[in-house]
Amino acid sequence: MAAEAIEMETENILRYPRLDTVLMVEDFIKKHDGEFKKIKLWESLPKKMMYQTFQVIINYLLYSHKISIDSEGKLGWAYYPTKTREYAARTDLGRRK
Repeated sequence: MAAEAIEMETENILRYPRLDTVLMVEDFIKKHDGEFKKIKLWESLPKKMMYQTFQVIINYLLYSHKISIDSEGKLGWAYYPTKTREYAARTDLGRRK
């Protein structure tokens, strides 16, 4: 499956989310990795927000490669920097250049 280029659209954003709201969504996705589709995730958040604000956060997390969406449309956490460093340091794993 080819990776799609995701662009952040910033022209039509009326309100940007606060940092604590972004972190709340990140933590919720980490705890419920792969359980929810986008709408159900938005409805299940501990703090309510406008759907447009939620969309801005999801687009940012996709753009920064912190989350992914599987073939069923479920959101999953994909950002594991310590694991990535561990795998990069292993000499028994080859890398393509």
